[in-house]
Amino acid sequence: MQVGPFRNEPIETFQTEAERQAMKKALAEVRAQFGRTYPLIIGGERVMTQQTLPSINPSAPSEVVGMAAKAGKAEAEAALEAAWKAFPAWAALSQEARSRVLLRAAAIMRRRKMELAAWLVYEVGKNWVEASADVAEAIDFIEYYARSALDYYRPGAVEVTPWPNEDNESFYIPMGAGVSIAPWNFPIAIYTGMMIAPIAVGNTVIAKPAEDAVVVGAKVFEILEEAGLPPGVANFLPGVGEEVGAYLVAHPKTRFITFTGSMEVGLKINETAAKLAPGQKWIKRVVTEMGGKDAIIVDETADLEAAALGVVTSAYGFSGQKCSAASRLIVLDEVHDDLMERVLDRAEKLVVGPAEENPDLGPVINAEQEEKILGYIEIGQSEGQLRLGGKKLEGEGYFLAPTVFDDVDPKARIAQEEIFGPVLSVIRVPDFDAALEVANDTVYGLTGGVYSRDRARLERARREFMVGNLYFNRKITGALVGVQPFGGFNLSGTNAKTGSPDYLGLFLLMKSVTERF
Repeated sequence: MQVGPFRNEPIETFQTEAERQAMKKALAEVRAQFGRTYPLIIGGERVMTQQTLPSINPSAPSEVVGMAAKAGKAEAEAALEAAWKAFPAWAALSQEARSRVLLRAAAIMRRRKMELAAWLVYEVGKNWVEASADVAEAIDFIEYYARSALDYYRPGAVEVTPWPNEDNESFYIPMGAGVSIAPWNFPIAIYTGMMIAPIAVGNTVIAKPAEDAVVVGAKVFEILEEAGLPPGVANFLPGVGEEVGAYLVAHPKTRFITFTGSMEVGLKINETAAKLAPGQKWIKRVVTEMGGKDAIIVDETADLEAAALGVVTSAYGFSGQKCSAASRLIVLDEVHDDLMERVLDRAEKLVVGPAEENPDLGPVINAEQEEKILGYIEIGQSEGQLRLGGKKLEGEGYFLAPTVFDDVDPKARIAQEEIFGPVLSVIRVPDFDAALEVANDTVYGLTGGVYSRDRARLERARREFMVGNLYFNRKITGALVGVQPFGGFNLSGTNAKTGSPDYLGLFLLMKSVTERF
């Protein structure tokens, strides 16, 4: 099979009138489909249930974007059976055949790119560029994993040392049927990547979308079916995590689990999966990404205008609802006042509003998240100096003002706990030694950044700043598939490194066969 080199999918920036008109057309077409109900897909069959999961527009919570059938334990059991039934045939296919299906899915997704972005605008409140980037990343994951899988199954993929009078061979085989539990903040990109990676190398998957993003999850399955993915290879199972997710994690027939979400839930999944259930005959493989408390260091040698732009972009993109978002700004005393003036000026100019109007910041995802963020803002009133925001804005949606707390103690709750909202804590430090110490003083280790012109400091941070993704003199969000393999240290997860060839190896077993002549 011949495929060209991997290339990242372009992200629309909507600078041209043609792009803007195309997006407005897609938004109108998607809005006309509001209110539809989407079934479960188990073994290729549509399954409706008595209960449904509503998906609402966080910019206007009175609007129902759509509904999905709500799976329970019976449907979870059926999905796992369907996945195992489909596994032998899918695993037996050549890797070329599997990759062709995936590359066709990427092509279909590319053709539906604007439509999918419009669904994201309405269902999770992304502005147009953030939505376009989400879809582009999903396309990247499919394209990248379809190519990388070929390398795992080429002849001689595992080199072994020759031995006299023996034929020795080692090769990879898929693991079986697993479950993928996806987050709401990248409901196409992460959802697709977590599901497609194990499928690419011959496994089968039960994919549980986040409750707030069931419609875009259903749209991804439309694409997989059109691409010719055999029934049961992927099974669409919207439901409540504490019910179907927990059931599948504990199930003795679940071979592997991929999860992206909060540290609390990820640790619970890891604990449950580690327990041997009756009838279980393997150690489950768990792949998690569990958030961060990400920091940007700015020293006295930095380009402060570039730093201010990078900090504001990293802190407030998608209202700070990214595991990679900057939630701590660690700045040396010498440039604190100058940098703060620039950061506050930029943050104050950010426009917050309904996502379909393409503001800088749309809403936060739901009422529960809004309440949580406002609770942290209240805590912050006693832990730092409120310099900007700190309030809910007018409008039906879940709109929060970009918020800045200054002079925050490194041990404060708002400097230690993941808020997942548009809240930035600024911490003063006397020197670069203190800056690194503060940056590393957290249970997380996902992303981080340094703005400095001092080469020795950058090289020291390269060694000592304990994060999985470290950026110098640029924003700390927006890792690209194949360019910046993504995944963190410590309690940020298992350092799985999505968007890298290594990721696929997490869903494979190596087998060694020896024949004596």
